[in-house]
Amino acid sequence: MDQSRVSFLALHFTPGVGDVLLRQLISYSGSADEVFKKPKGKLLKIPGIGEVLAQAIASKAGFREAEKELQLADQNNTEILFYFDKHFPERLKLLPDAPALLYVKGNTNLRARKTVGIVGTRQATAYGKSQVEKIVAELTKHNAQIISGLAYGIDIHAHKMALQYRLSTVAVMGSGMDIIYPATHRDTAKKMLAQGALLTENRFGTKPDAHNFPARNRIIAGLCDAVIVVEAAEKGGALITADIANSYNKDVFAVPGNLGNSFSEGCNKLIKTNRAHLYTGLHDLEYIMNWKAEEAASAEVTVAGLEPDEQKILLALKAAGGNLSVDELSWKTETAAGLLAAHLLALEIKNKIVALPGKRFALKK
Repeated sequence: MDQSRVSFLALHFTPGVGDVLLRQLISYSGSADEVFKKPKGKLLKIPGIGEVLAQAIASKAGFREAEKELQLADQNNTEILFYFDKHFPERLKLLPDAPALLYVKGNTNLRARKTVGIVGTRQATAYGKSQVEKIVAELTKHNAQIISGLAYGIDIHAHKMALQYRLSTVAVMGSGMDIIYPATHRDTAKKMLAQGALLTENRFGTKPDAHNFPARNRIIAGLCDAVIVVEAAEKGGALITADIANSYNKDVFAVPGNLGNSFSEGCNKLIKTNRAHLYTGLHDLEYIMNWKAEEAASAEVTVAGLEPDEQKILLALKAAGGNLSVDELSWKTETAAGLLAAHLLALEIKNKIVALPGKRFALKK
């Protein structure tokens, strides 16, 4: 058993250590192993660490739970991804409230080039279901990964349509990996393992309690390039996901519905208040996301005559196989935000890159 992973999980299970503080502890110490090696006095010098928390870390009480959790993961064919792992989704890694770890079961790439979240009411109408099928069918053109929450209504229909149209699909759950909720969706969840994945940040045995779902929604929003709300009442989880996506500078779309229909009120209000783009078909998504321009920007990269930092930016974009956000480019090229902005402007002027919505950039043909 990899001791560094045991230590990371033990730190995660230490009472009072949340995702943000865990990353801060490792940033100050170098690794989870080193956190546990620090004397109490040095722990107290780390911002956010008080007497009680320093004592909890020093007690190393989380190690027994960590070893048990890793054994459960092995028994349930589940991979635990830590945020520093190579396959941890980059879209999540850059979020301020990113989960420190993910439980993943299935067969899919969590770094898909194009990802679309489809969410909506649990009381989906025939109109809503038909719109979901139309959206998924059209997205086959882009081989987009479909992300949703396995819930009743729009969510489960999005997963089923993705399976029908042979697109990868990921379900983000508000429970532990060993508790499929709702249980009636167990068969669909099993089918997704061959063509997608189940994903959660919750440890084994976690029940689908109400407070887990807003946290689940932030992961759905974070994994997506765009979120499409198909049907939603004036209040509900789909609107929470849309608001979170907006806070992450993700593009949100809403399918308009009939006036007077309670399950159209949420979508119509999102459009009315400029919190979502109007979605009438794939062309709306392609236009806002600039996907057509992105596909054209796939030629060989010519770096001759460019500054070293500009070359690094172009090579990073090429290696990504698509487009990257400003934060992703800063991280991949190890370039400070201010300096990166100057280089990006220079590359735009030199006609090497194209700016996309959501502060993203792609190679220009």
